[in-house]
Amino acid sequence: MDKTIPSGPRRGRVTAPPSKSDAHRALICAALCGANPVGDGTPTLPTVLKLGALNADIEATVRCLEALGVGVTRGDGTLTITPQSAGPQPIRPVSPLLDCGESGATLRLMLPVATLLADNPRFIGAGRLPERPNAPLLDAMAANGCFSDSSTLPLTLSGTLRSGIYMLPGDVSSQYVSGLLLALSAVPGESEIRLTSPLESAAYVDMTIRTLSRFGVSVQRTVNNEQLTTGYQLVGTRRAGGGAPYSGQLSSPGTYIVEGDWSGAACFVALNALGGDVTVDGLDMESAQPDRAILHLAEELPETLDISAFPDLFPVLSVLACEKIGTTTFTGGRRLRIKESDRIAATARLIAALGGRCEERPDALAVFGTGRLRGGIADSENDHRIAMAAAVAAAICQEPVTVRGAEAVNKSYPGFWDDLEGLEIV
Repeated sequence: MDKTIPSGPRRGRVTAPPSKSDAHRALICAALCGANPVGDGTPTLPTVLKLGALNADIEATVRCLEALGVGVTRGDGTLTITPQSAGPQPIRPVSPLLDCGESGATLRLMLPVATLLADNPRFIGAGRLPERPNAPLLDAMAANGCFSDSSTLPLTLSGTLRSGIYMLPGDVSSQYVSGLLLALSAVPGESEIRLTSPLESAAYVDMTIRTLSRFGVSVQRTVNNEQLTTGYQLVGTRRAGGGAPYSGQLSSPGTYIVEGDWSGAACFVALNALGGDVTVDGLDMESAQPDRAILHLAEELPETLDISAFPDLFPVLSVLACEKIGTTTFTGGRRLRIKESDRIAATARLIAALGGRCEERPDALAVFGTGRLRGGIADSENDHRIAMAAAVAAAICQEPVTVRGAEAVNKSYPGFWDDLEGLEIV
């Protein structure tokens, strides 16, 4: 599908879509309530998630949970999650097929969780997901009783995750840490995650900790005092204020309101920096989402910026750099090579296609801003962030921008084109 966006700034009002990062975590926590069969006799309650419209990535997590025997009831802007353990005789699935679609978060978060709810779960995925690395997470799981027949998709797990010490690098994916924290929250006994290198995108782990706290689980951060440069340890083994061994029990908050998505909203915040006037409703100004950084970066983009803490902002920030006069260099982009596209290369091609100039480097991109772009035809390369950045670029283009593969936005923000077209051209 192609979309042609007229040039010029925008004015109007939109509502942020639901945060898929928040939704993934809340869905899994809701599914794990009462997963520990040793529990204290407290009834397992369903959780109602209020989140409005869904997207392809959230649907992927829902699909995987349903394959694991978790009940999902769809309502008007809600999902009611009933844990597998809530039935009178819970049935533990054998060899269920978990289709993660193109959602890396679904895969990395569900890998440790699945063996708690099923025997020999099988994982598949689409797009570039089978190319993305999982070995560090799977190695840590293997050291604690859970084994995989492959490090990439398709793969099958065997065994059941147990409590213990998990060694992980922090500079490959924060999703490894989040997945283990979610899973270990439902495993009785002492568990500890020890990082062997500094943690990148730490705010996403903060999101996980915040979500767990809403389901009654406390996570204690610890620091390796001997090797401060290698990061810190995350310990999720005790409830808040408790001194007894961790019970492995999550409790439902009853209702959980999913935050608005700062990643999707970043496009409209960026439009304001490009001469627009768009109000974005539904955002939490105290959110732990790292992409909330768009608020200050849109006001003042530094000449050199390490984007490792908020990689999803990179394409739209690169568009903002085109509007500046001078060179902006984005560093810390090594992990961008393994996103839905090679996002450094795809962003460089986007800028070139619209008449801008930039220089691609192994883990960086230098953008030579001139204040304007020409416009033209841009390929999304099946990457939702590239498609939305191309639309934002139209604000500073002399000619319209046509986005090829515009349906890529369905991954995170299916209503994006409707929201954009509902704005007035200034």
